[in-house]
Amino acid sequence: MTSPPRPAAGDFDSDDETRRRMSRIRRRDTRPELALRRGLHARGWRYFVDRPVAGVSRCRPDLLFPRLRVAVFVDGCFWHFCVEHTHLPIANAAYWHAKLLANRRRDAAHDHELRSAGWAVVRVWEHTPPAEAIDAVEAVLRRAVAGV
Repeated sequence: MTSPPRPAAGDFDSDDETRRRMSRIRRRDTRPELALRRGLHARGWRYFVDRPVAGVSRCRPDLLFPRLRVAVFVDGCFWHFCVEHTHLPIANAAYWHAKLLANRRRDAAHDHELRSAGWAVVRVWEHTPPAEAIDAVEAVLRRAVAGV
């Protein structure tokens, strides 16, 4: 099975309203990310926000625990192609399908690169309840502290 071609930069022309709407989408400090950060901070965990991993890749985890070598990503359902919640736009459907599949492949490549360098990678979806996401991240952090 062949994958759809990656969209070229100029393949998608949008109207002014779409461009304005897309420009307002945050890359960091989203509600789910802020909820996770607040919860982890309240439990005593300290981290770096949106910081690159030195010598590993171009990815910038949402939360980074360098001493524990844990990278945390909070993935948005649309942009990271959540199988439960993503609905492809009708307009330019082929473009969006290729774009979102490319995002998913990029995420997998970043995960592989980080794990190969000895990092633990945690990905939580934006739809995950905050308490559940905090517990999942904290479990990995506790294992890292214990050296497991």
